[in-house]
Amino acid sequence: MKALFSCHERRRSTAGANAGGHGHWRGVVCWLLGLLAWAAGIPQMSGTVRAEAGALAPEPVMVLSVQDAIGPASADYVVRSLQRAREAGAPLVVLRIDTPGGLDGAMRQIVQAILASPVPVVAYVSPQGARAASAGTYILYASHLAAMSPATTLGAATPVSIGLPGAAPSRPDSPSPLSSPSPAGAPPSAPKSAAASAPPAEPASKPAAASEPAPAPAPLSGDAMKTKQINDAAAFIRGLAQQHGRNAEWAERAVREAVTLTASEALREKVIDVVAVDLPDLLSQIDGRSVQMQSGELTLATRGLETVEVLPDARHRLLSVIANPSFALILMMIGIYGLIFEFSSPGFGVPGTVGAICLLLAMFALQMLPVNYAGLALIVLGIGLMAAELLTPTFGVLGVGGVAAFIAGGLLLFDHDVPGMGVPLPLLFGLAASSAALVFLAGGMALRARRAPVVSGREEMIGARGEIASVDGDEVWVQVHGERWRVRASGPLFAGQQVRISGIDGLTLEVQASDDFSPSKGEAR
Repeated sequence: MKALFSCHERRRSTAGANAGGHGHWRGVVCWLLGLLAWAAGIPQMSGTVRAEAGALAPEPVMVLSVQDAIGPASADYVVRSLQRAREAGAPLVVLRIDTPGGLDGAMRQIVQAILASPVPVVAYVSPQGARAASAGTYILYASHLAAMSPATTLGAATPVSIGLPGAAPSRPDSPSPLSSPSPAGAPPSAPKSAAASAPPAEPASKPAAASEPAPAPAPLSGDAMKTKQINDAAAFIRGLAQQHGRNAEWAERAVREAVTLTASEALREKVIDVVAVDLPDLLSQIDGRSVQMQSGELTLATRGLETVEVLPDARHRLLSVIANPSFALILMMIGIYGLIFEFSSPGFGVPGTVGAICLLLAMFALQMLPVNYAGLALIVLGIGLMAAELLTPTFGVLGVGGVAAFIAGGLLLFDHDVPGMGVPLPLLFGLAASSAALVFLAGGMALRARRAPVVSGREEMIGARGEIASVDGDEVWVQVHGERWRVRASGPLFAGQQVRISGIDGLTLEVQASDDFSPSKGEAR
């Protein structure tokens, strides 16, 4: 440093002006370096400030609400909200449930999102009087913690098939054949209840049954598809119960026997973890509990945390409306009728535009819902037959057939046993009656128009009266409807004579005198 400063002194003594310039630029460089060092320290300071603020004010608990049949809209709402909770760093998500059940596909989406969530999820059946039936029971078992309010219920998780009425039988009356392949999950009292409920066998069949080996387990009622669905659902909920250490035996009974429990019974059977009156009580009771996450065991610290309600956004509300089976059916009818009216009288544009939009929305809704395609085909056939009634003179045959096909298709389109998936009968019959009234009204108007007398054109000229306007040799002109026409007649004509039109040959009218006019050739038509 001394050598540097001595060198600098010598340079400044020999070239004062030049040395002064170098000192100025050195000061600028030092100032820039200091500014960069200060700017680099800002993120660390801000990160420290944010960390301190986060320590002082922890993130609130996010509360989701599912209070209807579980469908595509509910699944989208829960999945997107869990992603939002992960991004916001929420310490806990409370999923408040009050549902009669719903679709298997939507339920599995919610279950997969809960299992993959890095944020612990508490399923809370609330408020008092709510239920977590069918699909709600699976979601409750999939959650890291399960809680219920007093006077709530859960269970009845037997899957219901979508198909023709009566094609999917009810659950087996005796659970022992279905539970025999997996004795670990079968209740100990199942064989006794099966024996008690079975009808007494005839004496003649007892020796044969004793001498023959026991047959392979088979369902006493129901087909193979129903059995596969029940076994798959039982294994699914049993796996969820084993993952979180809950009562797997009762879970399987909820699927096979459709049993239910109240909140106190569920707590006693170790199906749930907590019975809480409200959210503050729930957060207080689960404080300090450990839950098993994918990353390992996590201890909850929830006492006194704030809660924030995550309301459904516009996307969820739109999906909830469109995915409603009744609304989807109305959209489909508006779409098909709009296109029919546009094709029958093109040029206006509004029916075709509205019909195309409604039909696309209906197709979007139907692809999200479990649709019976036979029912959908019957509805389309019924609307087509009612539209054809307007164009063909079948005197109501196609119209009646179209109404019958429409009603049958509406009954088969969705399964009424699935909660929230059936079309109400008053709506179905109302749509069929309004369609039939529209068809028969339009058909009656068309029939009256067909029978009305012709008022214009070539056909209207036959039998019309006229007056000879002028006669000039072979050229004779007649005045008909304010127009002058060249005429031809079999007999002599004179000006002012009253005639009737008997035919048309190009631009020449064939006339007869009024007293010589035959009704068979004239206006008798």
